[in-house]
Amino acid sequence: MSTKFGRLSEYPRVPLSVLPTVIQPAPRLSTELGLNLYVKRDDMTGLAFGGNKTRQLEFYFGAAQAQGADTVVITGAVQSNYVRVAAAAAARLGMDMHVQAEERVPDVDATYRQSGNVLLGDLLGVHRYAYPLGEDEDGADRAVQAIAEGLRTEGRKPYVIPLAPGHPPLGALGYVLAAGEIVVQLQANGTRIDAMIIGSGSGFSHAGLLFGLRALGQDIAVHGICVRRDAQAQTVRIGLQCAELARMLGLQDVVSEQDINLFDGVLAPGYGQLNPATADAIVLAARCEGLFLDPVYTGKVMAGLMALAANKTFPEGGNVLFLHTGGTPAVFAYGSQLQHWVEP
Repeated sequence: MSTKFGRLSEYPRVPLSVLPTVIQPAPRLSTELGLNLYVKRDDMTGLAFGGNKTRQLEFYFGAAQAQGADTVVITGAVQSNYVRVAAAAAARLGMDMHVQAEERVPDVDATYRQSGNVLLGDLLGVHRYAYPLGEDEDGADRAVQAIAEGLRTEGRKPYVIPLAPGHPPLGALGYVLAAGEIVVQLQANGTRIDAMIIGSGSGFSHAGLLFGLRALGQDIAVHGICVRRDAQAQTVRIGLQCAELARMLGLQDVVSEQDINLFDGVLAPGYGQLNPATADAIVLAARCEGLFLDPVYTGKVMAGLMALAANKTFPEGGNVLFLHTGGTPAVFAYGSQLQHWVEP
């Protein structure tokens, strides 16, 4: 199967994940949604509460080690899952972690600023810098590069994990491989999946999964649920990442524009901001399946899945795979907000 992924084996990779993660049926949610729902448990990848970032970071830390880095620099939201897992990986590998915290979410309380991923980052010993403009992606990228340059003047060897456009999407390679893992599991179980549902923010997991499936000749529909920007902007982003993956791997004509499906109907009011549909989805998943979803990513993705199911997007009685990408610590950061939606 790896031969289908072109030059992927040429990219250095540090094993950080416990793989493969399981695929589980969700019978009670299936009844609620009127379809056959399965859950890919990437919240169980093992490192620092797991999640999709672990697969991605295997390639970034592979590159960092190949370059002889002793320090890693990253930018992300205050409650970033990426930052939490990257900091844990850095600790495991004996590297320092410098974090630029972007103010993406308005009107937050003390719980948001002190618990969840923030607390875990403090335990991991991260060095923090503030960036006030959460939606200035290019500005945040320039600022994090400046942090790295300052570290170089101190004699450090920093590696920047870049999340903004204009950089090779190394993290997406983790989900190219995940696509292969999923296909093997489905074939072994004799399960045919009609559609997959995944969050679409930085885009690396979405683009990598879609690219990997198409490279393997799988025509399964992949629906990305927008968690940061609208569907039009995100479609461009995913298309560019898939094109860059093709270049990196030496492949051609893998993903077409028609392959890119995005839904932004549950995005409002914006990134990291809880809405009623997301709160309802979080409560429903917990009470039906014991699944914990977060307000930033997986809760909105489940809300998007529920909206798509209500709109008859999937065939009647169809099989749908929900990619659970983790984010569990963020549940605690949003505790005061979620409490309003919890009935005894």
